[in-house]
Amino acid sequence: MGVDYYKILQVDRGAKDDDLKKAYRKLAMKWHPDKNPNNKKDAEAKFKQISEAYDVLSDPQKRAVYDQYGEEGLKGQVPPPGAGGFSGGSDGGPTMFRFNPRSADDIFSEFFGFSSPFGGMGDMGGRAGASGFPRGMFGDDIFTSFRSAAGEGSANVPRKSAPIERTLQCSLEDLYKGTTKKMKISRDVTDASGRPTTVEEILTIEIKPGWKKGTKITFPEKGNEQRGVIPADLVFIIDEKPHSVFKRDGNDLVVTQKISLVEALTGYTAQLTTLDGRNLNVSINSIISPTYEEVIKGEGMPIPKEPSKKGNLRIKFNIKFPSRLTSEQKTGVKRLLTSS
Repeated sequence: MGVDYYKILQVDRGAKDDDLKKAYRKLAMKWHPDKNPNNKKDAEAKFKQISEAYDVLSDPQKRAVYDQYGEEGLKGQVPPPGAGGFSGGSDGGPTMFRFNPRSADDIFSEFFGFSSPFGGMGDMGGRAGASGFPRGMFGDDIFTSFRSAAGEGSANVPRKSAPIERTLQCSLEDLYKGTTKKMKISRDVTDASGRPTTVEEILTIEIKPGWKKGTKITFPEKGNEQRGVIPADLVFIIDEKPHSVFKRDGNDLVVTQKISLVEALTGYTAQLTTLDGRNLNVSINSIISPTYEEVIKGEGMPIPKEPSKKGNLRIKFNIKFPSRLTSEQKTGVKRLLTSS
């Protein structure tokens, strides 16, 4: 089987030019050898694969041959019997498509705007690394420039704006059952004529059961569009509203019940309404001490990675002691406790 260039670039077979560029930009930056000094050999191989895939799929002629004959036909091997599409040679046999692979470094330089990756380095003793770029020239600087503030990096190198983070308030019920929230945003985009315009958009956010405070939901490149700048990602961060009854402790729910000393000593039935609206009656016949906890398994929060499972419900107690006792009451309590 030949190489699947679509799989390498993580795009489908109907991918447009913009899809290919976006995929190549992301993967080339991730796997560039100078960005992977501790895994350089594997990164070089991956970087070359990514570059070759982009070179083929972004060229209409190469892509057409590849789509019909695969990698074997593209690189000049005999097409399968009965395959058409190749013009006959002077001897009447098939003429193979001549595939001239381009250097991965050349593709990277052309894509990101560097006319020569070695510019000005020849007399400085800069030794090229296995990737083809001089050591130290692109080791960190090229990638830093993508994160730098406006004007600090090369004018030809697109940088990505810093993520825009927004808090998304969710009730404990929302995080227990899961829900869908819709957020209306407005942002600046560039129209077909190159003029900026403001558009409004509704984003749909699926809150999964069991998500915790701090969970992030990212909408890639939903920030304002600017010339020479990759739009920022829009990131929503889950925050949990305080609940009037329950507190969350990891995957557990904790509730505190106020009871009298008599109930603590003679038995108590806790009556609770769960976050999904069920009535729960928990009978406790043990003597309840100030540190006692009643644990009901499986009545806590859903576990995100295993939604069919839940944490526990832990019931704590705040025991109300009498403010005073008469002499007769003290004698009675003493008699009852010493006789037992």
